[in-house]
Amino acid sequence: MLRIEDTDQERGRIEWLDGIISAMEWLGLAADEGPFRQSEAEPRHRLLADALFEAGSLYACECSREEIESRTKGNATPGYDGFCRDRGVVRTASTALRFRVPDQGETIVIDVIRGEVAFPHSAMEDFVAVKSTGQPLFALANAIDDRDMAITHIIRGEDLLPTTPKQLLMWSALDQVDAEVPLPVFAHLPMLVNEQRKKLSKRRDPVAVESYRDKGYLPDAFVNYLALLGWSPPGDAEIVDRQVLIDEFRLEDVHHAPAFFDVAKLTHINGEYIRAMSLDEFVEACRPWVAPVEGAWRPEGDGPPWSAERFDDQRFRSIAPLVQERVSMLSEVPGMIDFLFLADPAYDAAAVSKTIESDEAAGQILDAALDAYASAAFEPSVLHEATVALSDGLGMKLRKTQAPIRVAVTGRSVGPPLFESLALLGRAEVIRRLELVRGRASR
Repeated sequence: MLRIEDTDQERGRIEWLDGIISAMEWLGLAADEGPFRQSEAEPRHRLLADALFEAGSLYACECSREEIESRTKGNATPGYDGFCRDRGVVRTASTALRFRVPDQGETIVIDVIRGEVAFPHSAMEDFVAVKSTGQPLFALANAIDDRDMAITHIIRGEDLLPTTPKQLLMWSALDQVDAEVPLPVFAHLPMLVNEQRKKLSKRRDPVAVESYRDKGYLPDAFVNYLALLGWSPPGDAEIVDRQVLIDEFRLEDVHHAPAFFDVAKLTHINGEYIRAMSLDEFVEACRPWVAPVEGAWRPEGDGPPWSAERFDDQRFRSIAPLVQERVSMLSEVPGMIDFLFLADPAYDAAAVSKTIESDEAAGQILDAALDAYASAAFEPSVLHEATVALSDGLGMKLRKTQAPIRVAVTGRSVGPPLFESLALLGRAEVIRRLELVRGRASR
């Protein structure tokens, strides 16, 4: 059941709701019911808030934030000082409602991961449950919705653990004014931290699921990695089938320590998933990046750097197995194959400078290549033999002669295997590109 907790109307935007839904569907975690917007249940929240007020669990407070800060400045115990608790403040349209925390005792949170956590009532303030605008706040709204929706488990980050005793106290009070409802199971997960071991921040870290989708991470790889944050299945395997995750996962086995969100490890796992795909699966998965279909999903950005007319599906399929071995994200694919579909390669200036303009042997190598490729059969094995022969003739290693040829033909110093790339381009185009760059080489 997907519930969107949008009681804070200033922070609720429709595009964020769409992002949550599309991200969960992409991960294969589509809800069976919903989405339900918590704000739509506000009449029910207000009704039960009224009942709690009538029962004495809530009381009216007319203190402003400035008045509270002025009165409590220097107090040993921070927070609200209970000023309005027993003054009999009349409830009006502008008074907030605070929850009357018991004076004595403690509330114990029974947590599957953290055991029993005690919260002394003496350290808890009478917290606001309903704003002065009449709008119920998160803790009260959640307690009511969890009861009404028969929620069985509340699993969330450990940063919300301090709000749990508030919900338990309100749950007990709601039992007195509404039907009694069994408490759900609570489990507070370890926080995710970045490489500086700081809590992940929306402002500082890439935390939006959609951004990883746009970079070309696979949903199964992403779920696999997320499942390993704070938990691990038996054995040492990092690549774990989703059904195994489902069968093996136990909340009580989740660790207490913060979990490092390691993007490098995620990328490695994603690369393993890419290499495990069949050719058909890989080609289809690449389509949004190389040949987006009109009206279908495509990653954020400008799309591939070539026009739809220049793309050749069969040519891409021919080079796809070689690319599949070399990429860790699908967004890397266009940069590996653009030389096949652009009128001229997108030349990397540093690569051209190093291998062609600054290398005294580049002119000789390109001349020899032009001569060898003019008559050689354009098949990978034959082109390889011809390049070995020209290398021997120049007294150079194959790696040395390949470098300027690759840059001249593909625009980059790294990419798919050279001889398969030459064969796919064809003799005429290879010769044209070699001649185009030959003028920039030293003689």
